[in-house]
Amino acid sequence: MDTNPIPTLSMDPFSDAVLSDPYAFHGELRDAGPVVWLEHLNVYGMARFDEVRSSLLDHETFVSSRGVGVADFAKEEPWRPPSLLLEADPPLHDRTRGIMSAILAPARLRLQESLWRERAEELIDNLTEKDSFDAVTELSEVYPMRIFPDAVGLMDEGREHLLTYASAVFNAFGPRNKIFEEGNASSKEASAWVAEACKRENLKPGGWGQDVFAAADRGECTSDEAERLVRSMLSAGVDTTVNGIGHLVLALTEHPDEWEKLRAEPRLIRRAVDESIRWDSTVQTFFRTASHDTEVAGHLIPKDSKVLLFLAAANRDPRKWENPERFDLSRTTSGHVGFGAGIHQCLGQVIARLEAQMIIGALAKRCTRITRVAEPVRRLNNTLHALASLPVRVELA
Repeated sequence: MDTNPIPTLSMDPFSDAVLSDPYAFHGELRDAGPVVWLEHLNVYGMARFDEVRSSLLDHETFVSSRGVGVADFAKEEPWRPPSLLLEADPPLHDRTRGIMSAILAPARLRLQESLWRERAEELIDNLTEKDSFDAVTELSEVYPMRIFPDAVGLMDEGREHLLTYASAVFNAFGPRNKIFEEGNASSKEASAWVAEACKRENLKPGGWGQDVFAAADRGECTSDEAERLVRSMLSAGVDTTVNGIGHLVLALTEHPDEWEKLRAEPRLIRRAVDESIRWDSTVQTFFRTASHDTEVAGHLIPKDSKVLLFLAAANRDPRKWENPERFDLSRTTSGHVGFGAGIHQCLGQVIARLEAQMIIGALAKRCTRITRVAEPVRRLNNTLHALASLPVRVELA
């Protein structure tokens, strides 16, 4: 074990330069070796597909309960109560995930399809009356906010806080850098609103939020846990989807031949959603903590070490994918780690896929071409590869 030294990289993965355009750095990480030492953070890192996916699947060795950010909950106080899904290990994780899996089961989500399709078509109809629009501020940020808060049963007033809150949550998984400090300072009002919105008395009947509290009434969790589970939905269910839809539109503007394929074969819409998540993963990184001394690719990772897993880098690993920089609808995308893998695989991925499918399906019916009219603008976030603006022009069928 450890016959070869672990390569050291000095670049800060959370610098503005890397967060805005991470892929050159991801190539350096993969080329350096299966395990690297990230000197700036004093943590280990993995960026190759095989090692990242294997680590995600081995939840007993690489645990989540000590935080999926850079902070180690065994050594410092979490900035908020840890997520009962993302930052929990079995048996607690199995119990809470079981509650949420029943509430967000595919069969139940299918009940939302007709309404979500109608809302998507209404939005696209309105946008395509103009020559051009912003695919972020007028589309990907708007559509989830028209359907997700209603599905949860959130109070009407203050819903605009959801995007601010979710962005701050994902910022907090990184270091306490300038991006975190600015996001945290601007999110105090949003955090206070979310705290109130998750309470039983403020949730509307018939929504997923009240379903969580019904589980508490059955003794499946406590009322405090129910409130935290509703909060987890709000943390993970908006900003990730916003940027997933934005990246899919970006991919189709940069690969017009794939857009033509998709319009000719609408069955490719589902594949397009997954390929876009592989091609430009919204969630770039998550941390784990080694629960014991372990060997990865011949290198020792000592007990209690923080390990940074580069999901987006794994999704463009040429050892796994041919021509990984290309968005390709002929590619078999199964196995990508854009939604994670193993017991912590994204619980809301069915929702995210369905929302993106509805939007792209509505666009495909109406538009023969989507082109960019300006360069996309990035919104820096410590965990998400986020878009602030994507001006596009469409040609109608």
